[in-house]
Amino acid sequence: MGLGDKIENAAEKAGGKGKEAAGAATGDESLRAEGQADQAKGDLKQAGEKVKDAFKKD
Repeated sequence: MGLGDKIENAAEKAGGKGKEAAGAATGDESLRAEGQADQAKGDLKQAGEKVKDAFKKD
């Protein structure tokens, strides 16, 4: 995957942090949980990128 995918993953993670913060500030547990889920998806995608990059170097 390319640089664009890495940027999308980072943006998803950052957006999740924003949702989580907004949910915490407003007491909206659903929004807070959605933000945490977005962050987790971004983390998993970034981990997959690192694995793929490791295999490309060999």
